[in-house]
Amino acid sequence: MDANLKAALGDVDFVSTTADNWMVNNKSFMGVTVQWINSTLQRNKAALACKRIRGRPTYDVIGAEIEEIHSSYGLHGKVVATVTDNASNFATAFRVCQPCNLESESENEEEGDDEEPTFTDVIEALSTASGDGQFSLPPHYRCASHTINLISTSDVDKHLNSCADTKAVYRSSIAKCSALWTKASRSTLASEQVEEVSRRKLMVPTSTRWNSLYEAISRIITIPMNELNPLCVKLGIKCLNEREYLFLQEYCTVMKPLTVALDILQGDECTYGALLPTLTLFVLSIISYCILQAIKIRFDAVLDSREELLAAATCPKFKLRWLRDERRREHLKELLTTECRKAAPAADNANVSQLAASPAEIDFFDFENQSPESFSAKNEVTDYLRSGYELEILNQFPNLKKMYMKYNTPTPSSAPVERLFSLGGLVLSPKRNRLCDRRFEKLLLMRYNHCFTPKENQKT
Repeated sequence: MDANLKAALGDVDFVSTTADNWMVNNKSFMGVTVQWINSTLQRNKAALACKRIRGRPTYDVIGAEIEEIHSSYGLHGKVVATVTDNASNFATAFRVCQPCNLESESENEEEGDDEEPTFTDVIEALSTASGDGQFSLPPHYRCASHTINLISTSDVDKHLNSCADTKAVYRSSIAKCSALWTKASRSTLASEQVEEVSRRKLMVPTSTRWNSLYEAISRIITIPMNELNPLCVKLGIKCLNEREYLFLQEYCTVMKPLTVALDILQGDECTYGALLPTLTLFVLSIISYCILQAIKIRFDAVLDSREELLAAATCPKFKLRWLRDERRREHLKELLTTECRKAAPAADNANVSQLAASPAEIDFFDFENQSPESFSAKNEVTDYLRSGYELEILNQFPNLKKMYMKYNTPTPSSAPVERLFSLGGLVLSPKRNRLCDRRFEKLLLMRYNHCFTPKENQKT
């Protein structure tokens, strides 16, 4: 399996990874998954590691582990980005361990040619213990789903508690809902009574599922108030008044776009190009000023990012349709043309050489001498924007296909590594809690990467 995975990764030019920490049975593990798009535009995924982390998972430990995992699979120079959550240790690791800018270094070297050279003892430098800056990490993308979760929990909670009126009704309604969830989850009799009234069980919010609070409240408000309050009387808990019930309904109305965005961004086939169009429609459907401000603050670095714009534009499903401002559309079209010109310089040079070998007799009245390099890139972008919206049309535009595979390889969320941990909970069950760390990792990778297992070893 390991050899097949390395062979598959050796045939691709662009990959992305997701990383996160997992705590189970008083043990800490670091999981890393990889995603890539093959030549047939199919999305593939695999697990690279689920290593035991001893001690505190500080930023230097995280950076060293990620660098080692990438190097063990020969991914150096191929990783477009690594997606993690908003934890401070991951953010610090990628901020401290970013590779130096080689272009700026070359410019500084050209400017300082007249200065005297500085000599360094190579043996002493190599024998020095490794510290900060001894390894480099790929660009870091923050998980969009985790960011939306922070908006729906931290920012919304802070806003509702800032006003006395909303604070009172918010706390009282959530407290009564919590009492109903607790009663229904701890008593079989109460669960049966709830099921008789609502004809289905109540959902209990969890901290790991980011939209679980919305789903749990929406399940409660599906029960009419004239049936909900008699149920609360039977269970011996306080009844919801009309104001609290209306508050819960309004809460679900406001928060529904957040949950829809989460479901889209956490999908298996969701590419990075879906992030900006989702956020754009998300902003248009939001009716809360508090959430709009939180989006602008938390996604400030994403909304005008060059990588995000190119990722959305190279998706045939979106192209430029999600932009309402005409100036932004023209700007993105020019950016797409420029990047398309850079994508295949060899092809552009070939066009130049072919056009330069013109016949001896040139038309005297041929006044237009347009650059064939810009002409080919501009034509490809124009034809692409006028074409259909199926993914297969990228096969007609080789430069744009290469750009799509580069900028849409990352996922907008770290959901793939979370699914790895969900599978790990099935492997490291209570009856198998004496598995050694290395054997557990092998069993987990074999289950996650079953498609790379030799066919004679797969169960039919």
